Amino acid sequence: MADIYLNDTLTKEKRKFEPLKQGEVSMYNCGPTVYDYAHIGNFRTFITGDILRRMFEYNDLKVNQVMNVTDVDDKTIKRSQSEGVSLETLTRKYEDLFFEDLKSLNILKPTKTPRATESIPEMISLIEKLLEKGVAYKSTDGVYFDISKSEGYGKLANLNLESTTKERVANDEYDKENARDFSLWKFYSEDDGDVVYDAPFGKGRPGWHIECSAMAINNLGDTLDIHTGGSDLIFPHHTNEIAQSEAVTGKKFVDYWVHGGFITVDGKKMSKSLGNIFTLKDLKDKNIDPIAYRYFILGAHYSTILNFTWEAVEGAQTALKRLRLKINSLPNGGKIIETQFKEYIDDDLNTPKALALIWDILKDEKISDADKKSTIINFDKVLGLELDKVETFEIPDEVQNLIKERDLARNSKDFAKSDELRAKIEEFGFEVKDTAEGTVVLPR
Repeated sequence: MADIYLNDTLTKEKRKFEPLKQGEVSMYNCGPTVYDYAHIGNFRTFITGDILRRMFEYNDLKVNQVMNVTDVDDKTIKRSQSEGVSLETLTRKYEDLFFEDLKSLNILKPTKTPRATESIPEMISLIEKLLEKGVAYKSTDGVYFDISKSEGYGKLANLNLESTTKERVANDEYDKENARDFSLWKFYSEDDGDVVYDAPFGKGRPGWHIECSAMAINNLGDTLDIHTGGSDLIFPHHTNEIAQSEAVTGKKFVDYWVHGGFITVDGKKMSKSLGNIFTLKDLKDKNIDPIAYRYFILGAHYSTILNFTWEAVEGAQTALKRLRLKINSLPNGGKIIETQFKEYIDDDLNTPKALALIWDILKDEKISDADKKSTIINFDKVLGLELDKVETFEIPDEVQNLIKERDLARNSKDFAKSDELRAKIEEFGFEVKDTAEGTVVLPR
């Protein structure tokens, strides 16, 4: 296996990847909470997970990828009640829309996509074990995890626990300044409506954090190679996953934590109050190809903060169209040449360098056109940009007349006239390429 390096959030180091089982990778991606449309920031994280999987498979590793579907939590229950529909009706609707969006982004479907509602027995089992071990306790409103009994609690998030006050937090989401014992199981209240499950320790429903631990361990085992998610999940979600999982198994939960950076919009954090949360549907309504958004995402390293503007994503769409047109104008039958592509993607998924390499190859006159095409299409196994997709474009009548006039000049060997006409064609925004099959004209 080639040397693969990943930036590990836990150790704060770029580490060489060593799988737990030779030739295989176990990977858990925190999936969607299906109460609304996923937004473009969410999809940056899912694209990163997809590139990570494709990179491993490009290195001939078998990937067992699990992505959960959170279909019961505070948000899903409140939304179903506000819409006057059952929890299942609401969550199935948004789950279907989510997977349609994944398909339009050319994100490979994970090996397994377990739902939280179908994993309740596994969650109850974990909570029972935590109670037996004395690291969880019952309160008046539920079962809580005692963070004071978790060795190294908060290391992932650089958390410094100074308070010894015994406090609890029932909400699933809170900030580092309010680290408290967190909810494993919420006893039933009227606010939950008809969402309730029987458990030995009392009727209720799971907290968000225990859901992922149960689905990860049940589908991938006690220790995972990789766990991914957005940077916003480092605390409290992933921090709490580590604490409860390791308390149950006594083993390291995850070997490598890979977190993606935030997306800002016009330099501002996405928020409902600013009205700057965009979905894939919003992009499509502006005639933006979802794969152009993928191209835009790959233009920055996954760990950096990336600023979204409509101008930037429109520019990505123009670049992607040009790239496809250039590639599809090249002949088939070439060989895959050796490049730095694998070195780039194996080095913590350096997609910006990988994209730049494609353009460098296209400009390289030492490489045959057929070899260029075969090599770049091979890269697309990782990039997933559908580079072999045929793009159509219109050539204005005036440009078509110039092309015909130029062909006549070339046939009569009037190369000065031919060069003059090429310059005129280029002024219209097209480039001219002479091939054995004739003149090829593409948008610049």
